[in-house]
Amino acid sequence: MEKNSALQWHPGFCAALRITFREELEYLEMYEEYQLGKKPMQIDILIIKKTEKIAIKKSIGKIFRTYNIIEYKSPNDFLNINDFYKVYGYTCFYQANTDKVMEIDPRELTITFACSHYPGKMLRHLEETRGICAEKQEQGIYYLKGDAFPIQLLIVPELSAEENYWIQNLRTNLKAGGEIRSLIENYEKNRMSKDCEAVMDLITRANREQMEEEKKMCDALKELFAEELREADEKGMAKGMELAKRIFALNAQGLPAEEIARECGVTTEQVKELIS
Repeated sequence: MEKNSALQWHPGFCAALRITFREELEYLEMYEEYQLGKKPMQIDILIIKKTEKIAIKKSIGKIFRTYNIIEYKSPNDFLNINDFYKVYGYTCFYQANTDKVMEIDPRELTITFACSHYPGKMLRHLEETRGICAEKQEQGIYYLKGDAFPIQLLIVPELSAEENYWIQNLRTNLKAGGEIRSLIENYEKNRMSKDCEAVMDLITRANREQMEEEKKMCDALKELFAEELREADEKGMAKGMELAKRIFALNAQGLPAEEIARECGVTTEQVKELIS
């Protein structure tokens, strides 16, 4: 299996976020690796809500105000106390690093932490030293109450797959069988999307062993049912030959392509392509 350290999780998470918010993306602006100043100080993701009139319906976006800072930890990484203060400090810096005083209203800032492991030690510290308590809102979503900034914690594997399918699948422990088949089916429906392609590529490389196991299973099934598939192919070929003979016979009688198509249950274009 490919080493997890070599996988580029952040672009995949950004792509999954765009998929999750695609129905409301026209109301949002999203910047990746957003640089906070001239020096290399940057946050993972900044989402700017372009209008106050639209309420974000997705559960992970209900907390959003105008400026929304997101810190993402890959599946094998952990959220710790230093991470909290770093992101909190960057949020304050982002508010203050403007040309005008109060150009960014601090009441319009939110912070989101997204990770795969519940950060118990960090949360205990926040409760003991800052009076910030984690309150579960729904599956995988916790609000950290007691601070001036609205803050939420997302535990990625626990998120609702119905709303956050692609984000929720950004992990290394997918199971061969139904879980991976469902993923492939969902990708087939969205394979023209560049974001879906990026997320699927990451998930596939992160779950290479399970994907190989699934492929072997599919190959075994194909071999098991090879005879039935051959019979189906032969029947289809025979049926196609009969249809072609009928089209040629009707064409020889001088019937127009439109009438031949109606008689044979095919399109006019198919008839023209065959007899041309």
